[in-house]
This record gives sequence, structure tokens and C-alpha cells, in this order.
Amino acid sequence: MKQLWYGGTIYTMEKENETVEAVLIEDDKITAVGHLEELSEQADIKIDLQGAAMYPGFVDSHLHMIFQGEKLIRLDLAKAASAEEMLEMIKEAAASTPEDKWLFGEGWNENNFSNGRIPTIKELDDIRKEPILLTRVCHHVILGNSAALEAGGVNQDSPSPGGGEIGRDSEGKLNGLLFDNAMNTVTNAIPRVGEGYVQGLVNELNLCIDDMLAKGLTGGHTEDMHYFGHYTNPLTAFLRTVGEKHHFRVNLLRHNAVFKEMMEDHVPFDEPFVEPGAMKIFTDGALGGSTAALSEPYSDNPNNKGLLIQTNQELEELVKLARHYHEAVAVHIIGDAGAEQILTLLEKYPAPSGKRDRLIHACVLREDLVERMAKLPVVVDIQPLFVPSDFPWVVKRLGNDRLDYAYAWKTLLDKGIMCALGTDAPVEEINPISTIYAAVERKKPGEDHNGYLPEQKLSRFEAVRAYTVGSAQAICKEHERGLIKPGYVADFSIFDRDLFKGTSEEMLEAKAVKTVVAGRIVFNRKK
Repeated sequence: MKQLWYGGTIYTMEKENETVEAVLIEDDKITAVGHLEELSEQADIKIDLQGAAMYPGFVDSHLHMIFQGEKLIRLDLAKAASAEEMLEMIKEAAASTPEDKWLFGEGWNENNFSNGRIPTIKELDDIRKEPILLTRVCHHVILGNSAALEAGGVNQDSPSPGGGEIGRDSEGKLNGLLFDNAMNTVTNAIPRVGEGYVQGLVNELNLCIDDMLAKGLTGGHTEDMHYFGHYTNPLTAFLRTVGEKHHFRVNLLRHNAVFKEMMEDHVPFDEPFVEPGAMKIFTDGALGGSTAALSEPYSDNPNNKGLLIQTNQELEELVKLARHYHEAVAVHIIGDAGAEQILTLLEKYPAPSGKRDRLIHACVLREDLVERMAKLPVVVDIQPLFVPSDFPWVVKRLGNDRLDYAYAWKTLLDKGIMCALGTDAPVEEINPISTIYAAVERKKPGEDHNGYLPEQKLSRFEAVRAYTVGSAQAICKEHERGLIKPGYVADFSIFDRDLFKGTSEEMLEAKAVKTVVAGRIVFNRKK
């Protein structure tokens, strides 16, 4: 059965401003593009875009889909403007949380508070004697009450683990904060077994995928295999959702803690809808919690350079493990010290043939590091929404001297480094239109300035191409995904307006009207 799509502006994304009148697809592939009159007679079904704008399928190159699903049902603390407002929100949620359940909250950010004060462990204990666990927006810091810390075996005498820190107040007492690796014992104490738990993951994934499809996203590269009990829990959830419906494409990064076991178990996937991805590794933390690893101290904390999650030897062994299985690595790097640590190893142990390593975030770099990156077969996963989220407070944290290579997406592209666009959801909003706006304007909508570090602005074409071609390059599938071209998959993101026309503010009003995966309409907005 051959479908003909026509009647709108169809961007191939192969060249800037390149459009075609019509696209002919058969089953799940594009068979021809060109003039409507030439292709019309070959079609069994004709679908009129009615003036909408069609693009290759948008793919979020880095996110955490189950965490995003959790965010949609958990207490959302992102809008709290003070510690007091955050505590009131927790009190309200506690009133409806059963005593045998943990109270979870997501997205708090003290940088949005007028005085930067974080609620204390005592304030949380006063609300509830059962566990409260609140995840910071960056997902590199958690805040818990005494019951949550006790569940993870964290007490006054507990030492901070390597690659993590147990927070304490000025008197040396626990303050409820746990940073990076110090979070593990508490998060591992959360009950995560049984069919009911797995079905809960399925429900969260369905919420996330439905939301992504409604925003025009046809796929995502997601990291979920290590945080929800045994890896079979999240894997089963993906196979029950995407694997059964074939309405979305996911590439599953495999955390280094479970990578070897998954390889030895010869885990079955369901390609091309549920695909195995690279080994995920963390080198450092985040700028918000001052745990990103910097080569020079934080400007607002001269005694702190952040945290390296792995020693050089530990990181080398992980890279060697990935190479043993002929696999690429996907490495979280926020600070320049973390970037330098992994680049040294990628130079020593090149990516396997047919694979590309990816560097995730790359927020703080240096000229020498960018030059080294340009010589490697790497893709950088960038998150433009970090800019309006992190500025202007990050200037105080980094100081002016480091800003030339901070959030420097344009510099990377100009150096010929491949970039893919993502959101790190639930850390940032999952909407691709908001992400494109942030890449182009580098500010929040409505702000009256020329953008933070405006020389790093991307064009709209560069931003959209990073969502399409860039995401395909990240998994070495640019020969079959990311363009509207014969032989490519029939994945389309269709919006009610042309994203390349009008002002950026007008573009923000765009809504997905149809989302197509493998030739099937999987989302159709009701009028």
C-alpha cells in the first residue's frame, strides 16, 4: 500500500531551505520524493497536509524516559520559588501519601529561590516520619528526611563514598543532601521488585511516550537500565510498550553498572524499535550542585573543583570493557576536567568500526579540548535548554574567564563536530520547540536581551538538523534516518506552522498535528 503525502511544506533537511512537493512511502520506507503530479498516479492513498509543515522525525538524543514518566505523576517541585513554598507543597502531598509508601518529589532547584536556602532534614522530619525523597532538577543531588537516609544505611558516622558526598551542616550533622555516588544506597533501598512494580514502569513509559508523540517526537535515546531495580524491570517495560506497539523508536543506553551483565545475558531487543545503545558512563556531576569536575576551582567556591566519579584507572577499565564487546561509550561530561579525563582514553582506545562515541552535555570546555574532540569520531549531545536554565547564576560559578568555551554549541558545529539535540528530560522540558527556541535565542521567552553568550546561537536550520540528522549520526544511522529521502524510514514530525518562518516567538506557538513512525500515523491532533 503506497501513501502519498502532499499539500504542505515538506523539508528534506538535506540542504537548507530544500523542500519537495510530495513524498511517496510504501510500508515503513520512503520510496520517492518530488513533484506531486509525477508521484500522484503511483499512490493508493493520498494524505493532504492541509498546509502543515513536515520534517524528518524529531528524535531526542538524550533523556531518561522512565524518569520523565515519573515526573508526570510525582510531586513537581520545579515551580517552587522558595524553601518555604517547597515545604508547603511537600506537606500537601504528604497528606495524601499512604504511610507504607515513600513520598517522592522532583525538580527542586535552589537557584530559583530568592535566598538559595534548601529545606533542612529537620523540616522534612517534621512533615513526615516515613521516607521523603526529593530529587534535584539535575538528578545529581537528592534531599531526604531521616527515614529515607536510614533506609539506605546512611547515618552520622557514614563516610562519603568515592565519587560522591554526604551533605553535612556547619556542625557536621547530616543535612539530608546526598551528592552523586552517595545517593546510591538510598535510591537502591526503594522497593523495586514484582510484577506490580514493572507494570508501574509500563504505565509511566506510556505516559512519557504519549506526551512525546504529542510534541512531534518520533524517538528518543534514553538511559534507564540501572535505576529501577534489576535491568530486566525497565527492559521489560520498554518491550511491553514500544515492543508491542511499534509506535516509537528507542535507543537504550546501557549504564556501565549493568552493561557487562546485559552483554553476557545476550539480551533480546526488538530492533528497529527497541535498540541496544552504547555503554553509559559518568565522569562527573553537575554545575548546579557544584559537582561538575573543573580543572580550576569554582569561582564562587575556591576550595572546590567538583567531583570525578571514576578514578583514571576505573574509567579506563570501563572503556576497555566497552571495546571488548565492540561497543561505543556515551559519556556524561559537564566540566572540562571530566572532558579531559575521557578524551585521553578515547584517543587511546578508538571507537570500534561502524560506531561513534558520544559526549553528553559538554558544558564547560577549553580550546585544546575542542581541538582534540574535532579529531575523534564523536557526537556531542547538547541540551540548549541548559542555557536559559543555568544563566545568569552559572556566570558567578564559572567566572568570566571560562565563558568562551561554556555551552559553546556553535563553536562545536563550526569545528565540524557532529551535534545531536536533546533535553535530558526530566531535567529540562521535553518540548522540542522550546529546545529549538533556546538554541536560537539562548534566553527564556519574553526576556528583553540578546541572549546569553549570543555568539553561540544556532540557526533554526542547525537546531532542527541536530534533532534529525544529528540524532541519527549519534547511532550511526544517518544513512537511513534523519532525512526525507528515498530509502529512509518514513518517520515524520508534522507541525501546524513552518518552523523556519516568522519570529522565534511565533515559532513557540507551533504544535504537532501529526506524528508518523514507520509510515503509521501514531499521533493525530484533534481539531
